[in-house]
Parts: sequence; structure tokens; C-alpha cells
Amino acid sequence: MALIFNTISCFREITIVELALLSQNSLAFLLRWVHLLAGITWVGLLYYFNFVQGEYFKEADGDAKTDVIQKLVPKALWWFRWAAMFTFLSGLYLIHYWKLTGMGITIGITMGTIMFLNVWLIIWPKQKIIIASANQVAGGGQALPGAAAALGKASLASRTNTLFSIPMLFFMASSKHLPQIQIPVYEASAAALAVVFGLIVALTLNGVIGKTGPLTSVKGAIASGFFLTAVLYLLVEFL
Repeated sequence: MALIFNTISCFREITIVELALLSQNSLAFLLRWVHLLAGITWVGLLYYFNFVQGEYFKEADGDAKTDVIQKLVPKALWWFRWAAMFTFLSGLYLIHYWKLTGMGITIGITMGTIMFLNVWLIIWPKQKIIIASANQVAGGGQALPGAAAALGKASLASRTNTLFSIPMLFFMASSKHLPQIQIPVYEASAAALAVVFGLIVALTLNGVIGKTGPLTSVKGAIASGFFLTAVLYLLVEFL
């Protein structure tokens, strides 16, 4: 009988324990989880497009390339653009919830926002033209007149996102691990704000109306990403 009462008592103690996922911070935690999952999907597909698919297209024959554009690319782009959307929306909530105003995290947020806009305003619209052109060619027609230009614009924006992804991840992670560069952005010097965000704006404009330059090759894009990370970090530390 004593064993039964002890068992019932233990069961009651277990049932009244508050579940962690029902606590006050549970929504923020779940959205951070979504943010990480979506971000991994988004950046992973970004690297797939730039490091794998793009290099394959350089070697593939016309029929193979058309087949990939018709069957694989639309599926990959669906996951790509909606992963970007969920990353962005969950990130907005987390910024508001944690009241993130540090210089380092603000740089990461700025770059992530630009990358999101590149996906939805440049890469996806231009890719729709490319896909439609491939479908038309596969049906025996001619390529759409604007397909080549659309490919160039989409590629430039995608390479710019690859460039930004490396410092973006560095400065996002800095919010928890590098408190030294998390001075509130409104307390930063005018010179630091002008140089850091001026550089980001200049690179963003190049991604819209400029040229790929050193970003043309995979190695160049990766090296440029690490170089930009170092430059931005040093500017934040010393300005």
C-alpha cells in the first residue's frame, strides 16, 4: 500500500512541473529554432546554386542544362525563396523581442535584409524569365529575348548574396559571443556608421547595376567574403 501511495505522489509531482515549452520565453525560442532551420535551408541552397549548380552548368550540354532548369531549378527555388521569407520574418520578431541594437548584430541584420530583398526582388523574378525561356526552347521555340540579361542579373545578385553571407553569419553570431562590438548603434561615431554602412550600400548597388569582378569565380566569391568580414570587423573595432 505504501508503494502505491508513493507512486501516486511521484506522479502528482511530475504532472505539476511546468513544461519548458509552455514558459514565457517559449515563443521566442520556437521562432529562433524556425529562424535557424530556415536560415540553414536558405544559405545551404544559396551555396548549392553558386558552388555546385553554377559550376555544373559550365560543363553541361544544352539538353542537360535545359532539363535541370525545367525540373530541378523550380523546386530548389521554391525552397530557396520561402526559406528566405521565414528566416526574415522570424528574424524580425527576434529583433523586436530581444531589442537588438548592437553595432555588430545591426550589420548582420542589414546584410541579411539586403540578401532577402535580392532573393524576392531580383533573383526570383529573373529566374522566372530563365525558366520560361527554357520551357519555350524545350517546346521547339526560341529563347526569350530577355533571358540572357535576366541570367546575368540573377547571377550578380546571387554572387552578392554569397559575398554577404559570410560576414552576415559572422556578425549575427557576434551578438552572443563578441560583446565588445555590440556598442548600441546610436552611440557609434558618425564616421563608423558612414564608412561601414556606406561600404555595404556600395556593394549592394554593385550587386544591382555593377559587375561580378572578383566574385565571378567560386574561389573569388569565398575569398572576397572572408576579406569583407575582416574589413568590417576592423572598422567596427577601431572607428
